[in-house]
Amino acid sequence: MVYREFQDLKLSGLGMGAMRLPIIGGKDNHIDEAAAFEMVDRAMECGINYYDTAWGYHGGQSEIVMGKALARHPREKFYLATKFPGYDLANMSKVEEIFEKQLEKCQVEYFDFYLFHNVCEMNIEQYLDDGKYGIYTYLMEQKKKGRIRHLGFSAHGRQDVIERFLDAYGSDMEFCQLQINYLDWTFQDAEAKVELLRAHGIPVWVMEPLRGGRLASLFDSQESRLSELRPEEKTPAWAFRFLQSIPEVKMILSGMSSMEQLEENIKTFETEKPLNDKEMKVVLAIADELINPKTLPCTSCRYCVDHCPQGLDIPSLISLYNEHSFSDGGFLAPMALSAVEKEKWPSSCVGCRSCEAVCPQQIKISEAMSDFSKMLA
Repeated sequence: MVYREFQDLKLSGLGMGAMRLPIIGGKDNHIDEAAAFEMVDRAMECGINYYDTAWGYHGGQSEIVMGKALARHPREKFYLATKFPGYDLANMSKVEEIFEKQLEKCQVEYFDFYLFHNVCEMNIEQYLDDGKYGIYTYLMEQKKKGRIRHLGFSAHGRQDVIERFLDAYGSDMEFCQLQINYLDWTFQDAEAKVELLRAHGIPVWVMEPLRGGRLASLFDSQESRLSELRPEEKTPAWAFRFLQSIPEVKMILSGMSSMEQLEENIKTFETEKPLNDKEMKVVLAIADELINPKTLPCTSCRYCVDHCPQGLDIPSLISLYNEHSFSDGGFLAPMALSAVEKEKWPSSCVGCRSCEAVCPQQIKISEAMSDFSKMLA
């Protein structure tokens, strides 16, 4: 197992995420405990020492099952991470209640790693309003008491949202968990976000390394190009090798739902094989091929904004449209729009086409806004 140094700790390069544990009968909140226990035991045996769960995973059952699974092992053998569920604004005034319940569910007296969960457009105001909600103050108090060993945050929001969070709390953040993979390196500005964290001296944790499994299997022609470069490497491994090429990355989390997936990933992390320049160009070219057929070529020139009678932020809406289209839905676009006034949603487009008259890319913006509204509905 590859290990990375973080402060005075040696963390396994691969961490076990507990968002996609094996389930029974297709029900997300019905975890197959026996299978999950077996996977945790195997992970421990092979040197994985980092386990990541959260309040909302598997309908609230993930923390419970991981608590049971890990309780069967010596506490000093693993590092446990969970998160304050700020993705639901109803939780913002309940930080103490939730934290105490999490300790109980996970059967531990402290968390090695604890995160502000999903800092984004929807909740940034609440996270920053410490006078009203006191989330930051409470978590810092728990850290002083030793009930949190390392405090950080995860983020799905835009770079400017992350910057606001860092401006307020950055000096106390020890790590940041981001969605990074070779597809999102440019698609979701992951590269720029990593550079931002580098400037703040904050190490990077990775979630969604395979983009929800999308990068585990490619088109035959794309897999052939990768095989020519590394015949021994399977397709999912390329996503992990890409991440091993980023110096700031200290932890790569994978939500594995079967023993087969676990064994494959363990084999990959027996060695560290970062990509060379030629290999990097190939995987990024493949990312472009995956994205382009489903996305609009907006360059954010903003000519359209000046000509929109509704004052819509069209480039931002197209960016969300692209994400929603590529992902065939998902939570990111609705989450971001929840922080935007309804009058500025794509449904407010009146179809006047004034924006299209000045678009250098000749994008049919009015049609995109109509399609986006239908997808969201």
